[in-house]
Amino acid sequence: MGRLVRVRCDAAVAEKAAGEEAAAEEKFEYQAEVSRLMDLIVHSLYSHKEVFLRELVSNASDALDKLRFLGVTDSSLLADGGELEIRIKSDPDAGAITITDTGIGMTKDELKDCLGTIAQSGTSKFLKALKENKDLGTDNGLIGQFGVGFYSAFLVAEKVVVSTKSPKSDKQYVWEAAADSSSYVIKEETDPEKMLTRGTQITLVLRPDDKFEFADPGRIQGLVKNYSQFVSFPIYTWQEKSRNVEVEEDEETKEGEEATEGEQKKTKKTITEKYWDWELANETKPIWMRSPKEIEKTEYNEFYKKAFNEFLDPLAYTHFTTEGEVEFRSVLYIPGMAPLSNEEIMNPKTKNIRLYVKRVFISDDFDGELFPRYLSFVKGVVDSNDLPLNVSREILQESRIVRIMRKRLVRKTFDMIEEIAENDDKEDYKKFWESFGKFIKLGCIEDTGNHKRLAPLLRFHTSKNEGDMISLDQYIENMPENQKAIYYIATDSLQSAKTAPFLEKLVQKDIEVLYLVEPIDEVAIQNLQTYKEKKFVDISKEDLELGDEDEDNKESKQEYTLLCDWVKQQLGEKVAKVQISKRLSSSPCVLVSGKFGWSANMERLMKAQTLGDTSSLEFMRGRRIFEINPDHPIVKDLNAACKNEPDSTEAKRAVELLYETALISSGYTPDSPAELGGKIYEMMTIALGGRWGRSDAEAEATTSEASAEADSSEVRVTEVIEPSEVRPESDPWRD
Repeated sequence: MGRLVRVRCDAAVAEKAAGEEAAAEEKFEYQAEVSRLMDLIVHSLYSHKEVFLRELVSNASDALDKLRFLGVTDSSLLADGGELEIRIKSDPDAGAITITDTGIGMTKDELKDCLGTIAQSGTSKFLKALKENKDLGTDNGLIGQFGVGFYSAFLVAEKVVVSTKSPKSDKQYVWEAAADSSSYVIKEETDPEKMLTRGTQITLVLRPDDKFEFADPGRIQGLVKNYSQFVSFPIYTWQEKSRNVEVEEDEETKEGEEATEGEQKKTKKTITEKYWDWELANETKPIWMRSPKEIEKTEYNEFYKKAFNEFLDPLAYTHFTTEGEVEFRSVLYIPGMAPLSNEEIMNPKTKNIRLYVKRVFISDDFDGELFPRYLSFVKGVVDSNDLPLNVSREILQESRIVRIMRKRLVRKTFDMIEEIAENDDKEDYKKFWESFGKFIKLGCIEDTGNHKRLAPLLRFHTSKNEGDMISLDQYIENMPENQKAIYYIATDSLQSAKTAPFLEKLVQKDIEVLYLVEPIDEVAIQNLQTYKEKKFVDISKEDLELGDEDEDNKESKQEYTLLCDWVKQQLGEKVAKVQISKRLSSSPCVLVSGKFGWSANMERLMKAQTLGDTSSLEFMRGRRIFEINPDHPIVKDLNAACKNEPDSTEAKRAVELLYETALISSGYTPDSPAELGGKIYEMMTIALGGRWGRSDAEAEATTSEASAEADSSEVRVTEVIEPSEVRPESDPWRD
């Protein structure tokens, strides 16, 4: 047990020094483990000092529960003890806190066992007795962990005094210990003014550094409301209050008037008077402990607003009890609006789920233990009597029970969302999707195990439904029988999607296409891969199969083989290959990405990443395929040029311009936008020369000059001409 250190009680020494007759007292040594544990508690076990009040209130609640249970069979235990309640009084001047309960109390032997031995608990022994004697019943819900929780008092106290009176004993005993001592004192209480009818009173003499914070009555009130708001017994705190009081005072005599003796006028005045009184701190009742059949919707909404400081009603709620190998009660809510900050979407640590054990608040700081990140918008409470917590009750341990709890909470959340989706009022789900659609898409990326429940919740704009969003089930329902895939296009906006050249042939064939216009959409769909055995197909990638391969297409391929080779020769390494397109009807050409590389949309997103890796950009970009439309006049002209004048400078320039224009229309970014602009201006000059009344000579000169500039392969340097200092007489800006 280690070396015993004899430490005499300061109070006893003072009494003897004063020559007073000291009450009989005994000094005991802690178990060696307890001494080490106290040091561990103060320095590392608890992450917040404020939890000491939660632990001591929980112990008081356990003592009251135990008394109420035993009082069912022995009514004498409840006699002359007053109401079952907890009272907390703080004294800022003395730097002390007193916590009093009217519970079961402790005898002298129980004091030694419970407070002098590590992890011993009077309530845990009570549970053991219940299990051994089946006649008494087995109400496990009354049992707490008294032993370790009590020592949390030394987080803030330099001395702790426990005065307790048990109905089983005629005497009241006092347990006293200092924070840095290896021993404690037990004595009989002899002061008539300190006698208790029944229960326990714990007095904490606070450390100098802590008394300014924790001796404040307002701080005590806040801690009770945060941690112990739903304890089933009333908790009163000693608070300063004010009231308006009418008082009489002598009316002042006006100047020049003499007051007649005995006729002094009295006036009434209202003043604000300060006073101290007990105030109930836990008025809110735990709604999850009641039967759902007894609770109105307005009660759920009021609880939600009060518990989570919200001003909008929730979109939906669910109240359930889970039994079996894991038992817990829960009320979950879907908020009426999305988080205002994007950080809340990406941050796995949210304070939306409040964990309780036996109605005592434990924590709201989780890192994905109870809910996955993509459901972090869900708010609610979870209350369990047997959660696997560590000794400080603050950290959930990774265990099978926690995994089961998480699975059931997620399942209930999906049920709640599906209920909104199936509701006749479609506006409710529209509000949900506008607020939390990004979260559901994030789930498609992070939670492969729940794809079957996530995919039906997705909503998209399509080529046939640009106004209203539809589900994947509605898309499949509208599909022709011969359609084998779900087609989509990913762009940066709805307008870009509607005008993309990739859509032309699909719209002509009345095939519906999903519009993916948010950055997360494409990644989410790629993670799903299939839905109801239908593959997702990106119409901006090569090898698009529309099921219409016929003889005409084969003939076109053969006829334009020479043109494809010639165009590839002009473009060189800019494209992997040139081929006849199956997706175009009105555009002359389009640039599609390779099957296994990034799409144009994904390439744009990767370039925009602040911390993106430029070296991987080139690797993942993939190859680009240049597809041409054999029915377009420009392509027919180029086909003729390829056969008749393959070395024509204008034809080669047209191919270059066609490629760079296809870059933009296909969603890519040209390497040199300024150079592309210059080529377009040159073509416009040639096309528009003299059309609206310019002289023929000027038009011909301008056209010749533009052609000469286009033929020149030298890099042109813009000449900067300084403004003239000579100003004519007619200059309107002249001074």
